[in-house]
Amino acid sequence: MKIVAQIVKDAKLYIDDSLYSEIPYGLLLLVSFKVGDTKEDALLMADKVLKMRIFPDESQKTNLNISDINGEILSVSQFTIYGEFKGRRPSFTNVLPGAQSKELYDIFNKALNEVITVKTGVFGAMMNISFTNVGPVTYILEENA
Repeated sequence: MKIVAQIVKDAKLYIDDSLYSEIPYGLLLLVSFKVGDTKEDALLMADKVLKMRIFPDESQKTNLNISDINGEILSVSQFTIYGEFKGRRPSFTNVLPGAQSKELYDIFNKALNEVITVKTGVFGAMMNISFTNVGPVTYILEENA
């Protein structure tokens, strides 16, 4: 499992040119699963996201997590994160198939939503996202790192 996490001032997700979901200050997560990922991986990564101390405190030190700042999360499935280039075109042979990815994605989001507000897109849909990246601050998280 791999996540690209960005601190955002705001984020909006559109489907068919219509606003589907949006968040104020918080995290935009692009989430992908690979062959071999499990429910336990999804739960561990949700815990990692919730406990990351990446938000600045009053001294501008990164001491606060998403709950501490009352932020929200926009979680978006993105299978292309596990795309590999062995030539000019990407290969997706290591990407967990759709139904299995959706199951883990739902488990991941449910675990997050038990602690904080989580908005999503629609799994498998064509989506457009607009956001303001703060910093810019971007992290790449993997379950074994």
